[in-house]
Amino acid sequence: MLDKTDIAKRIAQDIKNGYYVNLGIGIPTMVANYVRDDIEVEFQSENGVLGMGPFPFEGEEDPDIINAGKQTITTLPGASFFDSALSFSMIRGKHVDLTILGAMEVAENGDIANWKIPGYMVKGMGGAMDLVASAQNIIVAMMHTNKKGESKLLKRCSLPLTGVGCVKKIVTNLAVIEVTDKGFKLLERAPGVSVETIQKATEGTLIVENEVPEMVF
Repeated sequence: MLDKTDIAKRIAQDIKNGYYVNLGIGIPTMVANYVRDDIEVEFQSENGVLGMGPFPFEGEEDPDIINAGKQTITTLPGASFFDSALSFSMIRGKHVDLTILGAMEVAENGDIANWKIPGYMVKGMGGAMDLVASAQNIIVAMMHTNKKGESKLLKRCSLPLTGVGCVKKIVTNLAVIEVTDKGFKLLERAPGVSVETIQKATEGTLIVENEVPEMVF
């Protein structure tokens, strides 16, 4: 079973040379720490940063340089800063190759709910709706079940939706899963986790074909 750091490491393997990538709040922000050294990637944040690097070491933080989640970040040579209007023009103009988001629920058809739990006060959806509407490729980083042990990979989302039919892949603490027109397709298992364990933790349709390999880091 993976922890949050392992999830970020596995997602980093899907980032290709030359990609422009938007990182959502939570586990996705950790992905920048684990990108291979032999590729060039531009990380974009909707608060107006292009060229984010890994998190700073303790004592080297600059409180003026933050991501959309208000975490201190580093910037790479050539990084630029701009207003959020220009940032969202990049997003809406489909100039981002990959968006990595957290989620509270994902449905087997690719619907995502990641912004509101009824009864809890939130400030708003933020940039999530623009990201899911405009991204060419969306990977979700999440835990497979909630704190009660209930599945977060569902037949249908029960929470207010952020986007419809947009998620392509999900990486959880148990598995790597592709969203297909027939349901969740199991691609990889976390080390030491059985297919049966993943099936029990998945409410939505889980497609298992042939032997499912363990993740390799």
